[in-house]
Amino acid sequence: MNMLFSLSEYTSPFKLRKKGIMGMNQRNHSYIGRYNDRSKYPLVDDKLKTKLIAQRAGCTVPKLIGVISDQGAVKDVHEMVKDWTGFVIKPARGSGGKGILVITSHKDGSYTKPSGAQIGKEDVERHISNTLAGLFSLGGKNDVAVVENLIEFDDCFDGFSYEGVPDVRIIVFKGYPIMAMMRLSTSHSDGKANLHQGAVGVGIDIGTGKAVKAVQFNRPVTHHPDTDKDLSTLQVPHWKNLLTLAASAWEMTGLGYMGTDMVLDKKEGPMVLELNARPGLAIQIANGSGLLPRLHHLEALETPLIYPSAAERVEYAMKHFAVEDDHF
Repeated sequence: MNMLFSLSEYTSPFKLRKKGIMGMNQRNHSYIGRYNDRSKYPLVDDKLKTKLIAQRAGCTVPKLIGVISDQGAVKDVHEMVKDWTGFVIKPARGSGGKGILVITSHKDGSYTKPSGAQIGKEDVERHISNTLAGLFSLGGKNDVAVVENLIEFDDCFDGFSYEGVPDVRIIVFKGYPIMAMMRLSTSHSDGKANLHQGAVGVGIDIGTGKAVKAVQFNRPVTHHPDTDKDLSTLQVPHWKNLLTLAASAWEMTGLGYMGTDMVLDKKEGPMVLELNARPGLAIQIANGSGLLPRLHHLEALETPLIYPSAAERVEYAMKHFAVEDDHF
């Protein structure tokens, strides 16, 4: 098995460039700054707006239970969710997975988190109040709390994720899906698919939807830390559909460089969770390869008179960005 590299192993810019690793400054200047019109940021920075544009494009999204926008309505949440078994509360303009409260079940004012820990009504209300105050939001500005139905992940992912829903992050450049990873929740991440909180990141081959490498806290792993599931056996179903869904985000938003977060629901199939105008760079660590060669490849292409459709762009990406060997 090839050992996965860590960015800390490379001490000079030259060595980083040699591996094709893109750093934060280059991402911000050469790709986000160059290819993303700032006037379009509100479409993806606000989860409610993202949900709306995705629905208009014919995409499936998690069902909206309600929105709480002022402190006087905080206590209404209990009535709002009474007929829903599980739900998620998230800030509309949150970032980095902050401020997401996942509830798997509730009864008589007691709410159960994915870990089995229980919290009371006051805890839920406090979380919403903090959300409205902007504690979890971009720039610390006042926000609204979005309450959504809890996703039931596809049975094919049993054992790959612990106490939470796994999601797929795909980087899309000029409408082409160029790199992907799956984020698997763990006991350490409290049921959230957030790498900074301890979720496992699994690099996914664009060409096949199969796992190529896996990391937790930037260190290579071969099995899920809680379930001991062999991560090399991970195969994402409906892969081409997911890639096409990701690629179509370019038409939805007009953003040239973005991250798309999706899930596979047991009943609804592929769903759009979020779109991100400033996707992080940990996806390179999960894949054991850098973004720059793929970005440069697409930048070198001549722009045709008729731009390829999302399906055509996916076919191209699957052919040119497929992994050549089995990293596991």
